[in-house]
Amino acid sequence: MSYPIKAVVFDWAGTMVDFGCLAPVEALLAAFATQGVTISNDEARRDMGRAKRDHVAALLADPDVGPRWTAAKGAAPVPGDVDRIYATLEPLMIEAAARCALLIPGAADTARRLQALGVRIGSGTGYTREMMAAIIPEAAAQGYSPEVVVCAGETPSGRPAPLMTWKALIAMDAWPARRCVKIDDAPVGIEEGRLAGCWTIGLSASGNGVGLSRDELAALPAAERAARVAKSEAALRAAGADFVVESVADIWPAFDAIAAKLTEEAAK
Repeated sequence: MSYPIKAVVFDWAGTMVDFGCLAPVEALLAAFATQGVTISNDEARRDMGRAKRDHVAALLADPDVGPRWTAAKGAAPVPGDVDRIYATLEPLMIEAAARCALLIPGAADTARRLQALGVRIGSGTGYTREMMAAIIPEAAAQGYSPEVVVCAGETPSGRPAPLMTWKALIAMDAWPARRCVKIDDAPVGIEEGRLAGCWTIGLSASGNGVGLSRDELAALPAAERAARVAKSEAALRAAGADFVVESVADIWPAFDAIAAKLTEEAAK
């Protein structure tokens, strides 16, 4: 019997590149600052993983950010404000994403090992195709090149809708979804995978849930590090993650468990 897992759909920022998912936060803070409105790191991270236009809309609807906008502008936010902020955000995101295109340790090795098992590799992202333009070739130069990249705006609905994952699986002719795995650092991406019918693996340390660079995370006292990772893990499990590990380098026990379960099901 061939390997029971047919395909994996990886997220990008915080999962395979950009340890800590830093680029979107930098760009969002800068975009809102151009409008005279300050947002915090925590506020910028609340809806991470969504398409960036949806992310901006969620921020303007936030009960903390909305009143700040109203105070600065003299009027409550309206849909046109989303368009205006997004127009500022897009070039900032393109620039920040290009600077944060370093692969997360273990990403390339994990991809090679999956390919050796015959597992097809797709990906989806809350970034637009323009935001991914510099990341895709940079990741390829470092040894990671998924056969499918589905970007924000290329399906009628973004996360948590399952459509980007389905689009990737269709492109790879990978079915049933029960034999595929979605891997993501953000709860909304885990929800996407769950709604798509895939197994899901959450990444608790490398992405948005902790929100620190690799060096910053390593410098934390052990107790603080453990607390931050545990909080991130709890959010991923609440979103429906079947398994949670710290980073993409650590997925193999979860993968083996999924493969064993699928093999058991096939034998019945």
